[in-house]
Amino acid sequence: MRVTSEFFVSALVRRIFGEGGFAAVSKRGAAEAGAVFVSVDRLDGRFDLYGPAPQSMFSDLPDGRLFEQVLSQVGREGLDERLRSEARMDPDYWLVEIEARDGRVDLPIASDDPRPGSDVFRY
Repeated sequence: MRVTSEFFVSALVRRIFGEGGFAAVSKRGAAEAGAVFVSVDRLDGRFDLYGPAPQSMFSDLPDGRLFEQVLSQVGREGLDERLRSEARMDPDYWLVEIEARDGRVDLPIASDDPRPGSDVFRY
């Protein structure tokens, strides 16, 4: 069972604070099923962006949300431009901003390398 976007975001922010980091919800989306994006501020002017992984990236149904890295080490302008593009497609998305100097954030990442023999055309 997949938890709501609001619950997932709340748990993510609490976890980051619990680990001694900083996170903030800078955009609230649809409580039930809004897409969740996570930007990682490397505190040197570079940002990473993670977003929902398309279902074509995994062959097994996940128990929860899976993410993919959408942008890597881009400037604020590149991040803002991508988020404006996302807003045009789905204005109800969530944005969680996390500060991580090393860029590491513990998110469930979808593998884009399907296992041999898996049914990649199941969907």
